[in-house]
Amino acid sequence: MERIFIFDTTLRDGEQVPGCQLNTTEKIEVAKRLELLGVDVIEAGFPVSSPGDFNSVVEISKAVANPTICALTRAVEKDIEVAAEALKFAKRGRIHTGIGTSEYHIKHKLKTTHEDIIQRAVHAVKHARNLVEEVEFYAEDAGRSDVEFLAKVVEAVIAAGATVINIPDTTGYCLPEQYGQKIKFLIDNVSNMDKAILSTHCHNDLGLATANTLAGIQNGARQVEVTINGIGERAGNTSLEEVVMAIKCHQDLAFDTQIDTKQILQTSKLVSSLMNMPVQANKAIVGRNAFAHSSGIHQDGVLKHRENYEIMDPKDVGVEESSIVLTARSGRAALKHRLHVLNFDFNKDEIDNIYEKFLEMADSKREVTDEDLLILIGDEINEQEKNYQLIDLAVESKKDKKPHAKVILKVFQKECTEESEGNGPVDAALNAIKKIIDIDTDIEEYLIQGVSHGSSDLCKVHISVLNKQTSVVKRGFSASTDIVEASVYAFIDAINKF
Repeated sequence: MERIFIFDTTLRDGEQVPGCQLNTTEKIEVAKRLELLGVDVIEAGFPVSSPGDFNSVVEISKAVANPTICALTRAVEKDIEVAAEALKFAKRGRIHTGIGTSEYHIKHKLKTTHEDIIQRAVHAVKHARNLVEEVEFYAEDAGRSDVEFLAKVVEAVIAAGATVINIPDTTGYCLPEQYGQKIKFLIDNVSNMDKAILSTHCHNDLGLATANTLAGIQNGARQVEVTINGIGERAGNTSLEEVVMAIKCHQDLAFDTQIDTKQILQTSKLVSSLMNMPVQANKAIVGRNAFAHSSGIHQDGVLKHRENYEIMDPKDVGVEESSIVLTARSGRAALKHRLHVLNFDFNKDEIDNIYEKFLEMADSKREVTDEDLLILIGDEINEQEKNYQLIDLAVESKKDKKPHAKVILKVFQKECTEESEGNGPVDAALNAIKKIIDIDTDIEEYLIQGVSHGSSDLCKVHISVLNKQTSVVKRGFSASTDIVEASVYAFIDAINKF
C-alpha cells in the first residue's frame, strides 16, 4: 500500500464560499476535528489577507499537534514573511506559495512573460525555504497550462527547494484523462521530480473534481488537496470523503490513507453546521440518502445481503446503519422488517392486511414513519374488537353552502348509512355518525395536533366523548393526512370503548 497524504483546505479554500466564514474559535474546533479525523496537512488560512486569518493560523498552530499546519501566500516576499510569522508556533509548518502558469494568467492577469514567471516562482520558493523547512509550490491554473512550460517551472522550483508541487485544476476544466496525463508527463519529464511530492488540487466546475483527483493519484500524485463536503469556491473542491472512500473501496489500487473513516460523518456535520451550509441529500458518502433505500427491489436485496446494493459498510463512515425508507414503492419485505425492528411480528395474512392500509397511507404522503406504522398496526390489532367500523365517508363542502357528509358504518356486522349537515365538514361527519349509533353523546374535548411539518403529513386527533346516559367519558385517538378522516376515526375509536 502506497501512502496518499491528505491535505485539507476546508479552512482556506472551503471558507471562500460566500457566507461561510468562521471565527477563530470555530476554526479551532474544525481543526481539532480534522486532527481527530487523521488528515496530514491543514491549510489554516491566508495570513496576509486579514488580521483574522493571521490570528487563526497562529491559534490553530497552538491548538493542533499532529498535522502539518500550512499557510497560503502569493509569490510575494511580504506574504511569505507574514506567513512564516503566523506559523511560528506550529510543530510542523509549511508555506504554500505560487503563481499562475497558464497563458490566461501570464498574459491577462499578471501581464508578464514566461521567463519572469519562472524567476518569481524560484525567488518565492527560496525565500520561503529560508524561513521554514517545508515549502509547497502551486502552479495556479495548471489545468490549462502548457505542459512543457509547466514542467520547466516545476523543475526550477524543486531545484530552489520546494518539497511539494501542487498542480491545481483551478477552474475545474480538465477531463480525468487529461489531468492524469498532465501528472504523468511531469513524473516522466521533470529530472528532479523524485525530490518532491506531486499534489492534486481539483475544482468541481464540471463535476469532475473527485475523478480528476483519482486520475492524478493513479498517475503518480501522492498528496490530494480536499475539503469536507466538497465545499469551496464556485462549485467547490474535491470532497475528502469521496476520495478517501474510493481509495478504501478499491483495494486493487494499492493506496492507503491515515484517515479514521469512522469520523467522517461527524466531521461533515460539524462543518455543515458551523458554516451553515446544508449537505445535499444525495451527496455521496455523507448525504442523508447515501445509505437509504426506498425502492422495494433494493430494500428486498439489501435486507437479504447488504452488499447487493451497498459497496461500503455505513459503519465505516460513522453511519450507524442503513435506513429502509418506507414509501409507496416499498414492498412487504421492507414493511415486515420495519415492524420487526419495532418488535412486532405478524403472520402472512396480517402483513397483507397491514400492507394494503400502508399503501393507502404511503400514496398520500412522501414517507411513512415509525409513528405512522404504530397507528396502522393499532388499527389491525384492534380490528376484531370494534363494534363500529367505518366503511365509507364522503364530505362535500362549498363556499356558500353548509358542509354535507355521508357516512356508511358497519354496526355489529350490519351496514348503516346516514347523511347530515354541520357547521363544518368534521361536524357534518360526526352528526351523521350520531344518527347511526344508539348512544346519546356529546364531545367534551377535541384536539388536533400535527405530527410533523408540511401540508401532506399526518395530523393526530384526540377526542373526549361523553355518554349522556351514563355520564361516562371515553377518549378516542386517530391520525391521518386528512383532518376529517382522522376526526371520524377518533370519534369511532371512542364510541367503541363504551
